[in-house]
Amino acid sequence: MAHSDQNDPHKFKRRGILFIVSSPSGAGKSTISRKLLASDPGLEMSVSATTRPPRPGEVDGKDYHFVNLDQFREMVAQNEFLEWAHVFGNRYGTPRGPVEKALSEGRDVLFDIDWQGAQQLYQQAGGDVIRVFIFPPSMDELERRLRSRGTDSNEVIEGRMSRASAEISHWDGYDYVLVNDDADACFRHVKSILDAERLKRSRQTGLIGFVRGLTKSVKD
Repeated sequence: MAHSDQNDPHKFKRRGILFIVSSPSGAGKSTISRKLLASDPGLEMSVSATTRPPRPGEVDGKDYHFVNLDQFREMVAQNEFLEWAHVFGNRYGTPRGPVEKALSEGRDVLFDIDWQGAQQLYQQAGGDVIRVFIFPPSMDELERRLRSRGTDSNEVIEGRMSRASAEISHWDGYDYVLVNDDADACFRHVKSILDAERLKRSRQTGLIGFVRGLTKSVKD
């Protein structure tokens, strides 16, 4: 999907980006995602559908699309997801329609999904997908962050730690890897990756016309 980048003075056309940020729970992906969205009007969050119940303060359609298991299964059967997976006993999926609509309107889309979703999305969209994985500084620090939330039981935290080890083992399926030992610095690195990927020659579909204009002016 090609569109004009609002930050580009030459108004080159380029293809949209599906920008994935993954990390174990507690390693910082949600915080970095919020900072990206706040700093970049050209980026839109993909809102996942889930079968888990809403947490206090969560809004349907904003934080997640909350659906029951039968509804989720029907969406899978109708091929309405770009990707979906089982996570902590619930199901999560990326609805296809809103993502395609955002791209058609000239916006890049941010995904806060795990390695399974990243793999599925890459299989579907290939070169338009950019995958960033964020490591915690250490497993001890990750556990400390999870416990400091005060929202999960010991059993849930142990489950998250076990899953974190499994998620980290898939780091080599990502294009970029970062260590989040400083949230502000990590955010700046992620933002730099997004900016650089937007400038890749392979995405600048309007360059041919611009170059032809340059060479024509020389010949004239």
